[in-house]
Amino acid sequence: MPNDLNWLPAREMVSRFATGDLSPVDVLDATLAQLRTVDPILNAVCLLDEPQGRRLATESAERWRRGAPVGPLDGVPVAIKDTGHVAGWPMRIGSHTTPTAPSTFDTPGVARLREAGAVFFCKTTTPEYGWKGITHGPLTGITRNPWDTSRTPGGSSGGSAALVAAGVMPLATGGDGGGSIRIPAAFSGVFGLKPSYGLVPNLPGPMGTLAVYGGLSRDVADSALLMNVLTRPDPRDSFAIPDRGIDYLDGLDSGVAGLRIAWSPDLGFPVSDPAVVAGLQPALDALVKAGADVQRVPLDLSGAQGTIEVIWAASHAALVRDFDGAQLAALDPGLLRLAVSAQDISTSELQAAYLDMRALSQQMQQFHRDYDLLLTPTIPITAFAAGIDTPDPERFPQWLDWTPLTWPFNLTRQPAASVPCGFVDGLPIGLQIVGPMFSEPTILRASRCVEQACATGARPGLVDRSART
Repeated sequence: MPNDLNWLPAREMVSRFATGDLSPVDVLDATLAQLRTVDPILNAVCLLDEPQGRRLATESAERWRRGAPVGPLDGVPVAIKDTGHVAGWPMRIGSHTTPTAPSTFDTPGVARLREAGAVFFCKTTTPEYGWKGITHGPLTGITRNPWDTSRTPGGSSGGSAALVAAGVMPLATGGDGGGSIRIPAAFSGVFGLKPSYGLVPNLPGPMGTLAVYGGLSRDVADSALLMNVLTRPDPRDSFAIPDRGIDYLDGLDSGVAGLRIAWSPDLGFPVSDPAVVAGLQPALDALVKAGADVQRVPLDLSGAQGTIEVIWAASHAALVRDFDGAQLAALDPGLLRLAVSAQDISTSELQAAYLDMRALSQQMQQFHRDYDLLLTPTIPITAFAAGIDTPDPERFPQWLDWTPLTWPFNLTRQPAASVPCGFVDGLPIGLQIVGPMFSEPTILRASRCVEQACATGARPGLVDRSART
């Protein structure tokens, strides 16, 4: 029974809680058993609080016994990325420089999960301050990919993606400032959605409008369910939009007939592995078969790299501007180099970068007057060796060079999802689906169509070697 419970979707868990066929305590037992099996290999958890998990699961079981659940995720285990505050737990953000004292409040996304009855008992690994697209660093070491433990799961939400992929729990939170939900979703073979900026309440931070809060799941419908929870308002975010009253599960299976969809294999960046591009063809064919008009377009966003480099460096320099010498010495060397590089950025250059960011957003708004959605590979390569920042320092000197298809849409603030689309040489690949601002329902519908066409039923070799394809 535990293995079956580990792979249940969150919405099926809730349905069975309602009938009394399943208890949140049973689910937590299975979750913890799976965690004990896989995490010594994956190193995806940086904080474990089993007593809290048992308390929350027991309280949820009692609510379901009385027929009084408090929300749509009551009793569902959810992992929390360690870039968010959880009352009673420290927030280390993968760094020796952060305090060990527990937080006294919840980040808005965590608050929404607590209100919805979710059971959280662990925090997941992230690179220091979430600064790069893989998950290893000085505080937590190396996190590994359950499909091939010699490879990275991606980042910076790598711990969350690895746990979901390995069948520990159906949902985990993530943050995305340059691809940090979508990169690990693609590398780890799970679904990840970066919401439109302002749709999910968040706390202000140095990355400004680049960073959003979201989550990862094993299927599209569970992410839709999670969106129903995370999009509820929070007064601490002055940029969050009012509640739109949308049920993201509504119309999920209504299809894509009549949608105008653009396809770009590279966005003008000559880095895409032909095998990855070819591996996505079944997804494109499925959308056409479902009635969408899919056209290859000559969209070139390569000119935006200078913009993200300036803003990224300045944002992370702001994180460490008050550090003393000992704190600076304790940083990931790559993060320290990034922060130091910002010393050469003038205020006029930074302002020009923000103006370029706005111009890029306007360009994409114009683009979406002609196309409902844009498709790209999520990542142009497959997962590479764990513990390194780049697979090829000459070809990809920095992590932004091998992720050029994700970060443009942090600059534009648009929603974007990564949908699992099979494998190349045994490693997962993902299709990125991008839409105009607040088009999450359309993205979810298209993601669902792709999911139905491309789902293999395979499980990572770490947990089910016979099922790997």
